[in-house]
Amino acid sequence: MSERHKILAEMNERSREVFRRVVEGYLRSGGPVGSRSLTRTMSENISAATIRNVMQDLEYLGLLDSPHTSAGRIPTHLGLRMFVDGLMEIETVSSEDREVIEATTGDKEQGVAPLLDRIGSALSGITHGASLVLTPKYEAAIRHIEFVSLASDRALVVLVFADGHVENRVFRPPVGHTASSMREAGNFLNALAEGLTLGELRAVLQQEINARRQELDTLAQELVASGLAIWENPGESHERLIVRGRSNLLDQTDDSDIERIRSLFDDLERKRDIAEFLELTDAGEGVRIFIGSENKLFSLTGSSLVVSPYMNADRKIIGAVGVIGPTRLNYGRIVPIVDYTAQLVGQLLSGERKG
Repeated sequence: MSERHKILAEMNERSREVFRRVVEGYLRSGGPVGSRSLTRTMSENISAATIRNVMQDLEYLGLLDSPHTSAGRIPTHLGLRMFVDGLMEIETVSSEDREVIEATTGDKEQGVAPLLDRIGSALSGITHGASLVLTPKYEAAIRHIEFVSLASDRALVVLVFADGHVENRVFRPPVGHTASSMREAGNFLNALAEGLTLGELRAVLQQEINARRQELDTLAQELVASGLAIWENPGESHERLIVRGRSNLLDQTDDSDIERIRSLFDDLERKRDIAEFLELTDAGEGVRIFIGSENKLFSLTGSSLVVSPYMNADRKIIGAVGVIGPTRLNYGRIVPIVDYTAQLVGQLLSGERKG
């Protein structure tokens, strides 16, 4: 039994009820909850002084905190985590919320990215948070890779896949690149890549570079690294991480936290943490909740992330959907919405459900 569950199990009914009502009051209002307000909602008739004593005990356990000089209490991140794990009541997704999400799935002819963009916008709209949608990678086997110089500071990498699909990306090559280093980089990659997906190619690439470092020109090494990195940090027209509703998060944030929130979105827009974002879901199927400092992706923002993977027909995780908001998110409502959306996206992309 974890320490959190042990604390919860050892609390008496009165302490559990005071704790639950403080957290629920904080999630509704965003402010401290005082003992006098609790006397009106407790199931038993107890005094404000008794409630204050219980609050002090909960504060000693690290579950509540008293901001400023207020007599009220707010939950700590530990308290929120314990509430989410043991006391939260999960709501069902309302028919209105289902209709809003499902209304985005009607037109799939334009492709996967526009579909997921619409779903992300709907998700941010109904949760009043910022939505994240990590789109699937293209995982067909590679037939050919080629580098083409466009200018001294611009080059094109062309990927031709076995099914005929072609992707082109412009990137910044290493300083001093030559036609020779481009050919060498292309030859090196083509010797490795045929029959592999991009994910499989990355898995063997660094090992091969290390083993053949003497054979491979330094510029060609840098070209390989920078040319393939463009698939991890692609440009606006090929983004893998779709962020919508950032104004919702800014609107719900105190002035003192605005810069930290902007820093979060700068990170997301640079796509630096896409791999880590997907890794958050790799523990398996279902919704995961990260509160405040529980993951380094959002530890500086005082925000919470509710995220769920979606899977293809082979039950392989291919992407994720999530909602970021302040730590006082309405978890009981948002968790089932994120879960429902992730399942819907998986069904749509697997062809199991018609839009």
